[in-house]
Amino acid sequence: MRNTILFGGTNKERLVSVASAQALCEALPEADLWFWHVADTVHEVSRAELLGHVRPFEDEFKPESRGVPLAQALDRAKAESRVLVLALHGGRAENGELQTMCEVRGVPFTGSGSASSHLAFDKTAAKRFAAIGGVPSPAGIELGHLDEAFAEYGKLIAKPVKDGSSYGLIYVVAKQDLVAVRNAAKTEEYLIEPFITGTEATCAVLEQSDGKLFALPPIEIVAAEGRFDYTAKYLLKSTQEICPGRFTPEVTARLQDLAVKAHRALSCSGYTRSDFIISAKGPVYLETNTLPGLTRASLYPKALKAQGIDFTDFLHDQIALAIKHTQR
Repeated sequence: MRNTILFGGTNKERLVSVASAQALCEALPEADLWFWHVADTVHEVSRAELLGHVRPFEDEFKPESRGVPLAQALDRAKAESRVLVLALHGGRAENGELQTMCEVRGVPFTGSGSASSHLAFDKTAAKRFAAIGGVPSPAGIELGHLDEAFAEYGKLIAKPVKDGSSYGLIYVVAKQDLVAVRNAAKTEEYLIEPFITGTEATCAVLEQSDGKLFALPPIEIVAAEGRFDYTAKYLLKSTQEICPGRFTPEVTARLQDLAVKAHRALSCSGYTRSDFIISAKGPVYLETNTLPGLTRASLYPKALKAQGIDFTDFLHDQIALAIKHTQR
């Protein structure tokens, strides 16, 4: 089958997607490159065009070729026996819509299927299912109880229910932040939780083509200015991402166990990365990413490296797994 890296997308995370595609392009030099434009068209792109885009986290990628509608591109992928290597994040790329379009055509793609993608993308639903699977998470706060919760906890955190890369993240530390949350919640659904003091951590889970499922070494995150938002993730060099994290053996084992439980509770496949806060009572679950970043600076490749897994080998294994899932 022909490997085809699909990147871009119609949501805010399309900039991160371009950076992921650059890393995948270097690891899979034989792969074709397809860019999913915000206009919902797909464009063929050259390696020089993609790798020559020097500020992917800040500047929009503009393809040179004329595109075709997404559905037409997927029809072509089926006719030409292509497997899609997804360098996509967020929106319709991660909420199950793209996966459904591929599944009904029988087009193999990397990552989780449509149902698990849809479930994990909804942070509220993901927390509920993870809890059923034995993964503890913070209690949610209703928007109507915002003032009372702020008075009780003194500090809250609010985030879009269906967004990633820390877009729209609001730290509620003063009364004016309550106004910001209410305004943001007018345009999209928000998840509001008590702010949990502790170390930020993330733990990747990997399913290999032989069916083996295991957690990679957890990563400790020391955010610039104490906030791991989009700027801290991708633009500030002062953010530290320590892999393996400086956790006790007990905390490391607990993080890995919970990450695998979350992966299974959400019926994910391929690879995921779950985020946690290490509170005084132990790890607390925040969310699961079914298409985590694969940029040169991303957390998942760092965990692979710490485990001694070559990035190219990881991708080839995910491609083999994608084909196997489609043939079932």
